[in-house]
This record gives sequence, C-alpha cells and structure tokens, in this order.
Amino acid sequence: MAADIRVFTCLSDNFGYLIHDPATGATASIDAPEAGPIARQLDAAGWTLTDILITHHHHDHVGGVAELKQRYGCRVVAPYDKATAIANVDLRVAHGDVVKIGELLARVLETPGHTLDHISYVFDADKAVFAADTLFSIGCGRVFEGTYPMMWDSLLKLRALPDDFRLYCGHEYTASNVKFALTVDPDNEALKARADEVTRLRSANQPTIPTLLGAEKMANVFLRADDPAVAARLRMKGANAEDVFGELRERKNKS
Repeated sequence: MAADIRVFTCLSDNFGYLIHDPATGATASIDAPEAGPIARQLDAAGWTLTDILITHHHHDHVGGVAELKQRYGCRVVAPYDKATAIANVDLRVAHGDVVKIGELLARVLETPGHTLDHISYVFDADKAVFAADTLFSIGCGRVFEGTYPMMWDSLLKLRALPDDFRLYCGHEYTASNVKFALTVDPDNEALKARADEVTRLRSANQPTIPTLLGAEKMANVFLRADDPAVAARLRMKGANAEDVFGELRERKNKS
C-alpha cells in the first residue's frame, strides 16, 4: 500500500511534510520547522505522529521537535553527527542506514555541504526523496559548513536516483531559483517550461513541490555543472565540474 504524503507550509517558506503508512498508522514528519502547522495537519487527517526524521540541525528544521515530542511521545531520528545541537534525539543514523516508519522504509543518504550533518531520506518503494536544503527545485542550498566539492558530490548522489522519483525539498524557493537560472541557462527549453509552470502554480498559491527528478536533471543548472554547455555559458570551458558548480553557487549567492 502506497504511502500518503501531505505537503504544507511552516514558518514563512519552509515546507512541512507528513508521510503516513496506511497499513500500520505510523506517521513521520520530515523535519519539524514548527509544531502548530504539523499538529493541525495531523488532526485534520486523524493521524498520530510516531516519528520525526531530521535532516540537519538548523533551527528552521528542528524548532518544533521539543513540543511535538512532548505531545506525541514520538521517536526522533537525526543525523549521526553528535556535535550538532539537536535535542530529544532517540536514534542517530548515517549513510546507508534504513529507518522503518511502520512498513515504510527510508534509506539514509549523507548529503553534506549546506551543513556537515545534512542527510536526505529516500523512500525507494514510494519513489520519494526528502532532500531538505541540499537540493531545491531549480536550485540548491547555500554551502554554509561544507565545501563546494562536498556539495557537488552530494548533488551527484541525488542526481543518481531514478528520474521518476519525486523531490521534496525544504523551502519554497523555486520562483527565485528560476529567475537566477534563466540568467545562466536562458535557452534551456525544460527550464523555460518549468518557469511557466511555477508562475501558474504560485499565482494560484499552490506549492511548486513535489517535482520529478527527471525534470530537475534537465532544468536545474546546479545539477548540470558537468555539462560543457553550462561551463561555456560561464566562460569556464574545460573547467572541472566542482569549479563550475562553485561559480554557479557564488553567482546565486550574489543574485
């Protein structure tokens, strides 16, 4: 039986996600930006929170953990890196570990760069990946704690997932990401189509997530740093992918 995934807004532009196993009733929140919206979604669905799967330690991803833990007694799963300040953790996980949510299985990918402890959760059977602040639609996260080569390697791990997987990311940044991407990749037909779609969705106050990884691979310039055409656009012909990625990220930082 397929998982039921709910998408909603937390804080100003964070995505909240609930993934529910109909067979057992188990329900996980992917991160916990704030408790109120998550609790309201649970009440509306008639679900009980059994787990919180944390991707990284930033406050806008863990701010609701303590309140939700107290209210539901849920298990809190977090990255292996104990140097980061995440409270109420019950289980630490690392690359290759598998977390069970009822009968649902989440495979852990270490995807550092945005933070050193960042992980993503891959639900292979449900063709869903929760990449938080590593990979955004038409963008990627800022590199705060890692290096550009580290972040590029993390993006390659996500790019290696099948095209029919759905990407669920941490923030509604797609419109601004599209605006930047068009300055670098203006002739990309897949990007232009995505830009039109994003305009329609946002004008209707609809989320731009999830999106298919296959579409991202064609339209997201940050996933194409090893494409010679992208290097040429940046006047970096012959440069390695890590350097091209770094230049893209620096330009986005300044945009």
